[in-house]
Amino acid sequence: MEREKALELLHQYIKSPNMINHCLASEAVMKAIAIKLGRDREKWALAGLLHDLDVELVHGDMYIHGKETAKILKELNVDDEIIDAIRLHNESSAIEKRSKEFQYALAAGETITGLIVATALVYPDKKLASVKPKSVIKRMKEAKFAASVRRENIMECELIGIPLAEFCELSVNAMREIAEDIGL
Repeated sequence: MEREKALELLHQYIKSPNMINHCLASEAVMKAIAIKLGRDREKWALAGLLHDLDVELVHGDMYIHGKETAKILKELNVDDEIIDAIRLHNESSAIEKRSKEFQYALAAGETITGLIVATALVYPDKKLASVKPKSVIKRMKEAKFAASVRRENIMECELIGIPLAEFCELSVNAMREIAEDIGL
């Protein structure tokens, strides 16, 4: 699926500007991870862009979130690896556990975006330019900060061979590249 078609699909299913920004941030982080690991950047970016496609459709029900996206993408003949990574990024609805690099990358990559955004929003200027990777690491240790962000998902970066400090830097830099697009 081409990016333009994926963006149309995203806007068809998601109306919340914040959720669209999260998907764009996830796309940027996944592309950066793919480049770092020498993987297919378009494929990985597409998984990041579409991973939350059904969140409004299922009204945020985490017990089914991901399953509807899998059905939608299956009908559109999207690559099975993308579908599996998306289906497994939400452990609340998945029957099996993540076991592949691509799956770990999506879980870690889409989750860190929330922590980075929350970190940016505590700065007076509310800009990604102010966020330092070490600040994100510090916030990782504060359980009450962005409490809904699953730190264990972010730590799956180490399962793909990227240490946390490097993962935070890679993710912050990827999001800075699209800061204007996501209003940060």
